[in-house]
Amino acid sequence: MLLQIFGQIAFDYNLETLENKGNNLLTQALNDMLNVLDIIYYAPRTFAIVYLKLHFRYQRARRIIDQYLNQMIEQELNENLQSRLERKRTCLIASLVASLQQDENVEAMKNEEARKGLSRNEVMNEILLFLVAGYETTSTVLSWFIYLMSKHPRVQQKIKDELQGKDLSIDHLDSLVYLECVIKEVLRLNPPADMTARTLTADDRLPTTGIQLYKGEQVLIPFYNLARDPQLWSFDPDLFYPERFLNEDKDHHPYASIPFGSGHRQCIGQDLARFELKVIAARLMQYVTFIDGGSNVNSGGYLLRLTMMPKNVGVKIQFDQEK
Repeated sequence: MLLQIFGQIAFDYNLETLENKGNNLLTQALNDMLNVLDIIYYAPRTFAIVYLKLHFRYQRARRIIDQYLNQMIEQELNENLQSRLERKRTCLIASLVASLQQDENVEAMKNEEARKGLSRNEVMNEILLFLVAGYETTSTVLSWFIYLMSKHPRVQQKIKDELQGKDLSIDHLDSLVYLECVIKEVLRLNPPADMTARTLTADDRLPTTGIQLYKGEQVLIPFYNLARDPQLWSFDPDLFYPERFLNEDKDHHPYASIPFGSGHRQCIGQDLARFELKVIAARLMQYVTFIDGGSNVNSGGYLLRLTMMPKNVGVKIQFDQEK
């Protein structure tokens, strides 16, 4: 579902992931690719390159994905020039296609600083990166939302009370303050990525410990640990408690919860992700109630892959009403 939504919003393209009741080719190919990448995520670069070239399922997945990406590019190129110029301001695929090099052979002969635009392969890689980042992380957080709602019926009921009698519109979404706190708390406890890294551009020294850092070194920033550090939170950070953002931890340290990173390299799609999560969560809470499926199947935990995916989620779904 998230893949279909993101394809429509970002690329103005129907990926048809919901139209095939069987395994959709693109969805399956993306899953196969990510499963293989999970295995070699921390492997040495040389080993990873050789492994991927020899891995049949990965190569098959990439061929299917490339076929879809080429279709998306061709559809955009078939638009008239005026339409493409207008769409460039509001459509990601139009902006990327507009950057295609006129002559790849000519540009390839230039040094890197003199090259203009992107090759077709570079554009395809950009689209693929946006595609994976745009749906994998959001769908992971949505899974955590469902799990946590099943474990916390009090919170679930408060969301339903806030939604009572409201239609979903932009104005009403902005007024859903408690739901906003719930989304923040889900992202705090279970950020889709457990950490990020920054490369030092100059020598530095940590102010408290005096540890020396040198230019070129990488510093890991652990989202998961920061969000659970009792020194940074007034209320028990291991507890799922959305009300913290209304009361005790309303003015928490700005870097205590940064699930999308921070600074000029923070996630470019975080506003869209938060919007999607709020809309989908609100819609779900209008129609269904999630019930704990029992400790045997709904025991939580996580798998550290490209995202921090929930390991054991088993819930019952009660339909509240029919519309």
